[in-house]
Amino acid sequence: MSENRKKYEQLAISDAEQLIFGKAPKPLRCGNGLEIGGGKVFPEINFTLPTMQMTDQTWKEVINQYEDIIQTLVNRTIKLSIPGLVVEFEQLPPMSDNPQWGAEITRLLKNHLNQLYEKTGIPNALRVTVVDLRDADRPPLLRKGTNWEKTREAFVCAAQAGADILSIESVGGKEVHDQALLYGDLNGIIVALGSLGVRDMAFLWNEITKIAEQYHCVPGGDTACGFSNTAMQLAGKGMIPSVLAALDRAASAPRSLTAYEHGAVGPSKDCAYEGPIIKAITGYPISMEGKSSSCAHFSPLGNIAGAAADLWSNESVQNIRLLSGSAPEAYLELLAYDCRLFNTSSEKGDSLKLRDWLVESDLPYSPEALILEPQSVIEIASAIIREESGYARTKAAVECAFDIICQSAADGVIRLNDKEKPWLDRFQAEIKGLATDEAEAIKQMNGLYGSFYLPEAYGL
Repeated sequence: MSENRKKYEQLAISDAEQLIFGKAPKPLRCGNGLEIGGGKVFPEINFTLPTMQMTDQTWKEVINQYEDIIQTLVNRTIKLSIPGLVVEFEQLPPMSDNPQWGAEITRLLKNHLNQLYEKTGIPNALRVTVVDLRDADRPPLLRKGTNWEKTREAFVCAAQAGADILSIESVGGKEVHDQALLYGDLNGIIVALGSLGVRDMAFLWNEITKIAEQYHCVPGGDTACGFSNTAMQLAGKGMIPSVLAALDRAASAPRSLTAYEHGAVGPSKDCAYEGPIIKAITGYPISMEGKSSSCAHFSPLGNIAGAAADLWSNESVQNIRLLSGSAPEAYLELLAYDCRLFNTSSEKGDSLKLRDWLVESDLPYSPEALILEPQSVIEIASAIIREESGYARTKAAVECAFDIICQSAADGVIRLNDKEKPWLDRFQAEIKGLATDEAEAIKQMNGLYGSFYLPEAYGL
């Protein structure tokens, strides 16, 4: 781990009743006068292109698409009197592979947001999420090679072009995690996230933070989207048990926390459902996505995801026409009305009641929702910070989450179907057999998945 590491030794939020939407112990000011986590929830709208080719010949049409998107979003923001807005530009792979393409769109979006602020005074910020191109190498080289250099250049170009917040959905450890997940192998999952993933995050976020500091923008946060959201989707299709997806979600938190130990200050990525655990530990604001992300994927977390959100997102929606208007414009309206409800409940002093309803409406149906329940969040966060290494933290998070699932099932808080229950016995045996020593755990993992990764890519 890098000597630049910041260590979290106590929770920023230790009382579950204080883990609530719109309020973060460390509010973040960024962009055009926007304060995130200072008492209000704001929409974070995310969009992408319709199905189309992206080449030199079609580039003008690509630009026209983004011009159309941002104009409709600005108009809808004014029409609805949205009190604050974050626009997320998730680059597509060709835009990170050709960093000047990503920079051109960044400038376009930022110019419109600047004009919105100048015209109306509505605070706003632009998040740019760069594609982690390093996954194209097999096994991933991660710390060197053309794909790492292109990824880094894409961050620099985005920052130079006006990004307010820098983020990424990084992939370090995924080449092992994917294999272990399909086998339901907890040791492989824990090593992939807690040993490999944590090491890569330390390297990566030291670099991102340097770029952000140089160009005066915010190093936002990362996400375990490629890990735990993969597990969530596989569970949703009945390909793996939901209890495994829930354990994987808890296991992802130490990996994402590493970004904050190496300079990130939020807001976390919307697809980082581990965000409430990060918020409890660091106090930084988080972005979350729930029912309005159904345009991109399904989940069992439609309401509970909003319980601690500071930004409320839709994941990503294609720029297609609906009966009402464009899909990005329609989804911004959905988010805006949700945020009105969040903020009205806070103004009326009833935010805790609304938060509890959001939690209780999802909780009985999924062990994955249980990981986002506020008291569960505090317990898992507490287990994480008691440990030092990424492996020990990840192992502790899994052990804590497993105990919570078992107790909640016994108490009738969650409902496990007959296919899920036998997995508890298997995972209990696996947890008891986990190595206490990281080196031994890596050795065991290597016996199964050693050919899938390069130790030197992780400084091993």
